[in-house]
Amino acid sequence: MDEAIKQALEVLNSGGIILYPTDTVWGIGCDATNPAAVSKVLELKQRKHSKGMVILVDISARIPSYVREVPEIAWELIDVTDKPLTIIYPGAKNLASNVIAPDGSIGIRVVSQDFCKRLIARFKRPLVSTSANISGDATPKSFQAIPDRIKTGVDLVVSQEFDSPVSSAPSSVIKLGLTGEIEIIRP
Repeated sequence: MDEAIKQALEVLNSGGIILYPTDTVWGIGCDATNPAAVSKVLELKQRKHSKGMVILVDISARIPSYVREVPEIAWELIDVTDKPLTIIYPGAKNLASNVIAPDGSIGIRVVSQDFCKRLIARFKRPLVSTSANISGDATPKSFQAIPDRIKTGVDLVVSQEFDSPVSSAPSSVIKLGLTGEIEIIRP
């Protein structure tokens, strides 16, 4: 695993994009603070620049680095969740502008998958995480189902030996407001 992390770090540090396993589905990722890298992901996915993206962090203590204020309920939700949960926070900061939604929000998930967690810890920055498909197509349920266009369009495909997702479904998504309002986007 150490060699795979080293290779991924080289690509990420040079502004490249990777295809990698997460705690949900295979994702296309890059440095979430690098606008040129984020543009490469958007182009590969054929995704509109007007939609925000999800970023992954290795520990919840990093969340305040990327949002102006963390609603108190977020900490409780992170503590009690037993499956992957993406929380959309208002007031994104310290990220590439093209990863942030037009309303200024950002979706963040604290990852649990070992490879992903270790990669982010060593990278010391959040990773973009978007499903490994063309925008509008179904989310691939396995590595084999990922379109060849995606596999050949990234700078590095992480070894399949680390493919140990918790599920083959995307995470649950909720949106939080600063005054405690909660909107369920995807159960």
